[in-house]
Amino acid sequence: MPVKVFISHKKEDAEQASAISAHLIANGLTVYLDVIDAQLGKSGPDLADYIRSQMDKCTQLLAVISPQTQASWWVPWEIGVATEKERFLASFVSGGAAVPEYLVKWPYLRTRADLDIYVRESKRAELLVEDRIQKGYRTAARAQGFRSFHTSLKASLGQP
Repeated sequence: MPVKVFISHKKEDAEQASAISAHLIANGLTVYLDVIDAQLGKSGPDLADYIRSQMDKCTQLLAVISPQTQASWWVPWEIGVATEKERFLASFVSGGAAVPEYLVKWPYLRTRADLDIYVRESKRAELLVEDRIQKGYRTAARAQGFRSFHTSLKASLGQP
């Protein structure tokens, strides 16, 4: 499955999420961004099921974290679903927000240059997954790519 990034964000951060989306697309990644999804008129369990189905089509999740995110129910839920599905996970922290304690173990980005590193590491990890699948290691391929992505991205960003 080629790289497809689910961008999780609070509605108030839609402009930031759209800018991130445009940058990722311009650098060769595919993106799911709910701002342009007409199906989001659903509510409650139907909406949750729909979001899960969209996440099933994605290989990773990039959460936009801002001061407004603290008031969100959906962003933490989407992060939880992505973790459960072993999706590659990172955050883009903006607006002077602090990285929430439960996200410190995952890579976090702050700048456009960090996004470029994210794109590079995403492509590299996906090539690793594809290589492992071609060599017959389908079951372990995604998990190995998952670990490799997080380790390499954190190291490239200078994070412990």
